[in-house]
Amino acid sequence: MGRITVRRPVLRLSASGPPVRRPDTLAAEEPLEIRVAGKPLTITMRTPGHDFDLVAGFLAAEGVVGGAGEIAAMRYCADTEEQNTLDVLLSPGVPPPDDSMTRAFTTTSACGVCGKSSIEALRADRPYEVAADPVRLTPAVLAAMPERLREAQRVFDRTGGLHAAGLFDAEGELLAVREDVGRHNAVDKVIGWALREERLPLAGTVLMVSGRASFELTQKAMTAGVPVLAAVSAPSSLAVDLAEDAGMTLVGFLRGETMNVYAGAERIAL
Repeated sequence: MGRITVRRPVLRLSASGPPVRRPDTLAAEEPLEIRVAGKPLTITMRTPGHDFDLVAGFLAAEGVVGGAGEIAAMRYCADTEEQNTLDVLLSPGVPPPDDSMTRAFTTTSACGVCGKSSIEALRADRPYEVAADPVRLTPAVLAAMPERLREAQRVFDRTGGLHAAGLFDAEGELLAVREDVGRHNAVDKVIGWALREERLPLAGTVLMVSGRASFELTQKAMTAGVPVLAAVSAPSSLAVDLAEDAGMTLVGFLRGETMNVYAGAERIAL
């Protein structure tokens, strides 16, 4: 596996002092090629670490697998110099990814909507009925989540350059946290962890993200059965539309003691 962080020289400038040359710690970004039964599926840019979770979460979000039992094995390919190629063997009877999913190009760490052919296809992918989830949360529990997520961001403390996704229960207990240069990768890693732990659907949970709540992150949360998505920044209009359609609760600008509830306010116990 590649390094999570790397050291690079940097010239530090200040308006009130002389320039200083020193080493700086950066978040690593490396390609990961995902293969299914030896057939290349996609290449994504990611921060090395928790690659099995990342791939499992990606396949779940794309509708290739629905549970841990549908993945027979995952392994790094021995025909590559670095551990940047991961091959997945699906269980007998699980159909391989549709050819329309195959992407012969590299996606950036900012890519979110990946192998889907249209927005309507994303709206239609609802393996779990999150609208029926009865979970309720207090504003105080939600308000404590950003700080708890920040405290768990170990690599961010050294680099300042990673996104994070954290999964909480209704009492505010942090169940899992993952970091990556890509927002969608961090979410895929959390969902992949849940899939491999046989926790799907993620009923009664809150997915907290360190950036904005985009459409693709809302879709990934919905696909995993998450009833509440919270973000420290703004949601997009399409994210709000999807959350309303799916019956999810969407919280944005969750900072300090304040927050905006854009959809599903009935789950917030006032």
